[in-house]
Amino acid sequence: MAKKGKKKSGSTAGKILWRVLFVLALCVLVFSVYNLIQIFLSYKEGTDEYDELRQYTAAVTPAAEQPQTDDSSSVEEQSAQPPLTVDFASLQAINPDVKGWLYIETLDISYPIVQGADNDEYLHTTYEGNSNYAGSIFVDYQNSGDFSDCNTIVYGHNMKNQSMFGKLKFFKERESYKDSVYFWILTPEGNYRYQAFSAFYTDAVSDAYTLFSGPGEAFTQYQADMAARSEIPLEVPAMDENSKIVTLSTCAARDSSQRFVVQGVRIS
Repeated sequence: MAKKGKKKSGSTAGKILWRVLFVLALCVLVFSVYNLIQIFLSYKEGTDEYDELRQYTAAVTPAAEQPQTDDSSSVEEQSAQPPLTVDFASLQAINPDVKGWLYIETLDISYPIVQGADNDEYLHTTYEGNSNYAGSIFVDYQNSGDFSDCNTIVYGHNMKNQSMFGKLKFFKERESYKDSVYFWILTPEGNYRYQAFSAFYTDAVSDAYTLFSGPGEAFTQYQADMAARSEIPLEVPAMDENSKIVTLSTCAARDSSQRFVVQGVRIS
C-alpha cells in the first residue's frame, strides 16, 4: 500500500507540472498574438495616414495621352515632365517641416519628405506627429533642406509591410532598375529629376554619408568612388563638382548594422 501511495503522489506532481507548463505556454502564445496584433495595427495606422496624405497629390496626364499638337517633343523631354503635382500649401498647414515629395514610380514609393531638428525627431514620428515605428521619410538635419547641397541624405525605414523604404532594396534584388533608373523630388521651389548611378550595401558609418561644405575636388572624387561601388550595372551620367546628389538610405534586413543606399544625381 505504501508503494502505491508513493506512485500516486508522483503522478499527481507530474500532472501539476504539465498544467503549469501548459499555462505558461498559453500565456506566451497569448502575449505573442497580442504583440503581433499591436504591430499589425501600428503598421496599418502608419499606412493609412500616408495613404490619406496622397490626396494632396495628383497624377499628371502622360504626354502620350495629352491632345496632340504641332509642337512634338522628344521622348526624353516628355519623360522629364513631373509625374505629380503636389499641394504643398495644404501639406505645410499640416506640418511646416515638409521639404518635398519623393516619387519613385518603378518602386511605387510616394511620400512627403520632412526635416527635423535632429535625426531622431522623425525616426518614429509620422508626418502628422503621431508616434509610430514607421516614422517619416526625412532629410538629414545637417543638410540645407532644399536639396541644393552636394550630397543630400534622405532616410526611411525598411518596413516589413514594404511601406516607407521597404521596397528600396528591390531596386537591386528584383532588378527594378531595369524598368527605370529615375526618381523625382518635388519641392515648393521646383521639381527635380534624378538618375540613379549607384546602389549598394554598406556600413551605417560609411563614407556614402559624407556631407560637403561645397563643390571641390573631394566631391568629384566622391562621385567616382560611389559610382565604382555600385553592385548593379548602372550608367553613370556626366557629373562635375557642381552636381547635386541625393542618397536614399534604409536599413538592411539581413544585418542591422548594414544599410542599403541608392544614389542619384540631378539631371533636370
